[in-house]
Amino acid sequence: MTIPGALRIKNWVIGEKNGVISGTTLYDRTLVWLAFGLAAIGFIMVTSASMPVGQKLTDDPFYFAKRDVVYLVIAFLLVLGVMRISMATWEKYSFTLLMIALAMLAVVLVAGSSVNGASRWIDIGIVKIQPAEISKFALFCYVSSYLVRKSDEVRTKFFGFVKPMCILIFMALLLLLQPDLGTVVVLVVTTLGLLFLAGARLAPFIIGIAACGVGVLALIIFEPYRLRRVTSFLNPWDDPFGSGYQLTQSLMAFGRGELLGQGLGNSVQKLEYLPEAHTDFIFSVLAEELGYVGVVLVLLMVFMLAFRAMMVGRRALLSNQLFGGYLACSIGIWFTFQALVNVGAAAGMLPTKGLTLPLISYGGSSLLVMSAAIAVLLRIDYETRLEKAQAFVRSSK
Repeated sequence: MTIPGALRIKNWVIGEKNGVISGTTLYDRTLVWLAFGLAAIGFIMVTSASMPVGQKLTDDPFYFAKRDVVYLVIAFLLVLGVMRISMATWEKYSFTLLMIALAMLAVVLVAGSSVNGASRWIDIGIVKIQPAEISKFALFCYVSSYLVRKSDEVRTKFFGFVKPMCILIFMALLLLLQPDLGTVVVLVVTTLGLLFLAGARLAPFIIGIAACGVGVLALIIFEPYRLRRVTSFLNPWDDPFGSGYQLTQSLMAFGRGELLGQGLGNSVQKLEYLPEAHTDFIFSVLAEELGYVGVVLVLLMVFMLAFRAMMVGRRALLSNQLFGGYLACSIGIWFTFQALVNVGAAAGMLPTKGLTLPLISYGGSSLLVMSAAIAVLLRIDYETRLEKAQAFVRSSK
């Protein structure tokens, strides 16, 4: 016997009263499978790419793979916990979360551990926390909350546009002291994109883009190592054993991959030729081992996930759940742009920025924060569908 639609809707509402999230109707299954798929591909590629460096550093070729398993388990538990936090709670404590992120960025400058000349991690013994990753989610939460409270001001007054930009500038200054220009660029692009979606006037938006562009150019020109990165990416073969070494090795990995790749585990560049093969340049190893087919598949999965995030945001905005809608859109922009920068740097289309490939690159802080962001997306989608379900029940009585 067919169950009437209204009865099924009522069952959904009963599930919410009991604190249970429906596993069949009230979440985006495509989003879940995309996230699981990318995490699985990430684990496989981290295992493959990290074996030589793991053997060299610890005499254990599976050292980084074991750590990645631990991070994946923690990420899964974190997702289960975050999905039970309502969007009203995130909105209420968005400013508190922002202050915590800013405090952590300040702490890392004083007591942070340094790797390759950059002080970006807080070592708490068991793990190292990278506050820059937390700052992304914290800023997007705060800006989303601000847009809910000050949407009219953002659309009509220049000062309404400037307020969130001031927070962004202060956070950017803390990040640049680490230094971490890559995270700053992600924050700037995502924040400007979110303000544009919220309907900010065109004049301040153009001024903001121009100011940020000039600022980034100044940071590149007046910092020798950043200028070398830009000039070396334009023609890495001018200095293949110096400033262009990392990119030339990455390009050779892409060239060896051809159509179907060399086969899983058969990368040559990961044998200590390509620096950061399991982190920033994991996409190069993926291209070498899985070829063009693997590259296209992974890119489709990453951008399909980002597209689903934007669709979740659109549905939330249409249901008048503004905070969730803005936050979902910001996560979609964040994932898209960060993936573009990572892949662009590995393929020689953009200067190297030290940004991870979402859910694939090795890195505990990045994996945990992005997994939490996926959980928030699922919660936004859940609340949007639940609101529609309740509205349907009320209208059918």
